Amino acid sequence: MNKQTLQTNRDQAERLTEMGLQLCELRQQQEISLEQIASKTRIQPRLLEAIEQGRIDSLPESVYIQSFIRQYADAIGLDGVEFASTFPTSYKLPDYRPSWRSLPGAQLRPVHLYLIYMLLIISAVNGLSYFLNRSMRQPELANAEMKMQPTTPTPIGPINPLQNVAKVPLAQKQPGAQKAVRVGMMLTAQSWVRVVTDGKTEFEGVLPEGTQRAWAANQQVVVRAGNAGGVMVSFNDGQSKKLGEPGAIEEMAFPPDPRFATLPDAVREMSAPSPREAIR
Repeated sequence: MNKQTLQTNRDQAERLTEMGLQLCELRQQQEISLEQIASKTRIQPRLLEAIEQGRIDSLPESVYIQSFIRQYADAIGLDGVEFASTFPTSYKLPDYRPSWRSLPGAQLRPVHLYLIYMLLIISAVNGLSYFLNRSMRQPELANAEMKMQPTTPTPIGPINPLQNVAKVPLAQKQPGAQKAVRVGMMLTAQSWVRVVTDGKTEFEGVLPEGTQRAWAANQQVVVRAGNAGGVMVSFNDGQSKKLGEPGAIEEMAFPPDPRFATLPDAVREMSAPSPREAIR
């Protein structure tokens, strides 16, 4: 971890401690409980408590922390956008522009320039000769093709309109054949989502409320969400269902993975994600 990353984490931790104390004092002055804030913002109480206590290690990525702070501030009557904007999320790296003296072109000598010049001239002459020869041969090729084309006799008598219809295989008539597994998704609230089809990650990121997406696979589609209560999924055009509870992190396979069908709950909890993957 470089010095800039360490400085960024240190600044975020210090600023989170200050902002958490301010939010906690304002909440207590208004006699509002953490459960009321959690019900209003749909953020888990343990995350709200971590913000108040400045425990950055118990929270997800910095951009999600800023979103939690904004919603918390709005819930107690502050301007959430303005209040959360003071929390640092990242630092811009300096723009490095190399000096012209370090470029390879600045180290060319006159002999090198002369050789490059000669190569350009030779290439131009060869290209011009090629196009001239091609333009001169085009009339000859056209005449030869006309002589080689056989004449087609004109059919006599009635023509069957079906005799010239090509027999197209069924696979060619339906090039867009559907895959075996189809999963539809609709978001009723913003959430972080990751979708894996046949072992390959097709999408990973934050989707806003109202988004509608669909994925297909030959064998299996795995959906993981940071706010499972805001994600509605349907399997093979079936009825849409919630992926889980609001604010909870859930992962579901379509069709279900038989390897985990008989595992106890304790083993399933070992595969649960870290708190940093939680997202509204």
